[in-house]
Amino acid sequence: MDKVKAWLGAARLRTLPLSVSGIILGTALANLAGYSDSLIFSLAILTTICFQITSNFANDYGDGVKGTDSNDRIGPQRAIQSGALSTKELFAGIVVISVISFILTVYLVYIAFGLDSIAYFLLFIGLGAFSIWAALKYTMGSSPYGYQGLGDLFVFMFFGLVAVLGTKFLYVKTIDPIDILPAITIGLLCVGVLNLNNLRDSVSDKKHGKHTLVVKMGFENGKKYHYALLILSFLLMSLFIWMQGKPFLMVTLLLFIPIFVHLFKVVKTTQPKDLDPELKKLALSTFALALVFYFAVNNFL
Repeated sequence: MDKVKAWLGAARLRTLPLSVSGIILGTALANLAGYSDSLIFSLAILTTICFQITSNFANDYGDGVKGTDSNDRIGPQRAIQSGALSTKELFAGIVVISVISFILTVYLVYIAFGLDSIAYFLLFIGLGAFSIWAALKYTMGSSPYGYQGLGDLFVFMFFGLVAVLGTKFLYVKTIDPIDILPAITIGLLCVGVLNLNNLRDSVSDKKHGKHTLVVKMGFENGKKYHYALLILSFLLMSLFIWMQGKPFLMVTLLLFIPIFVHLFKVVKTTQPKDLDPELKKLALSTFALALVFYFAVNNFL
């Protein structure tokens, strides 16, 4: 039972809703265009969850062996840090979940394109393989990009652009240029969650040589960066809804109320440790935004 708890802890279940936000929004955009497929939707959700668990395992392993997850770190203890899992056990888990992720990717892409559209098939297989590589290289290896301030870029790309636009393409086989606006919106909000994590861990990260953007720019500038991410996401989603000319989508903007309440909390915060409770608020608000958009498109509201 203790091992099961350790594996569930390493999987970081609370991060999973955020990881599927882009899939839900991309599916809603496809539905808005008149396309739907329950099998593609289910497989896309499951594949993305496996990608996220791969990333979480790899992050725990990479930070654990590098000593970044030390006792001075704020937040829940990680599997290697606490001794709940050995490095050998966690590495084996990474291999297993990576293989599962790739198998699911192949199946999802086959269902979406078959073998008739071989170019699309190979493109999305490549994207899936690159997603797994990105999940592993965030903190693992001799030069992980998460230690070089590139985590924000990769989160924006995979959680925003690839998740939203790639998901819609699986259904529709085309992308409307206007779709870039909600894709950027979700990408910015997901970067906001990462930035909040980096603000919280800024002291420990700097001590252990993890040069996130927050470490590079400083805590106060990191807060200003956070404000910009959230405000720009609101403006872009508002612009998308206005350009669509569909008033029923305006209900989505209500989810920016808790996001801006969170923003004002960050404004007032001076101690990194006090940001820990805000992580869940922003992540769940982003997930709720995607859900409400999906429900609005499908007339559930």
